[in-house]
Amino acid sequence: MISKMSHVSIYVLNQESAYRFYVDILGFKVVTDAPMGEGMRWLTVSPPEQPDLEITLMAIAEGMMFTKETAEQMRNLVKKGTFGFGVFECRDIYATFEELKSKGVEFSKEPTKEFYGIEALFKDDSGNWFSLGQKEKTE
Repeated sequence: MISKMSHVSIYVLNQESAYRFYVDILGFKVVTDAPMGEGMRWLTVSPPEQPDLEITLMAIAEGMMFTKETAEQMRNLVKKGTFGFGVFECRDIYATFEELKSKGVEFSKEPTKEFYGIEALFKDDSGNWFSLGQKEKTE
């Protein structure tokens, strides 16, 4: 029986730029940053309060996983924001929204009350989009 997920990948256009975005702007922690040979790099980050989930910032490059044609298709999908998405949570969405906006994060939706909580939408530096949410407080 599977007990948990330890790694998930986000495809990025440039690992150096993604490193700066996820670490310097979003505040994630680097877990692993190691060369893998043939120009490949294993780069994982974790949200500060969730160290057991490693997010692999996976470069889209011709080689082990992708043919030249497939890599180009993947890059185009990521740039368009049509390939994948994720959901991040925070305790104070308004403060987090203002902090990230001041750091240059591109938001397509400001914090808005929804039936499941408060949500904002943003893109990373590659074009991947994410929901930033704050769950409704139950008291």
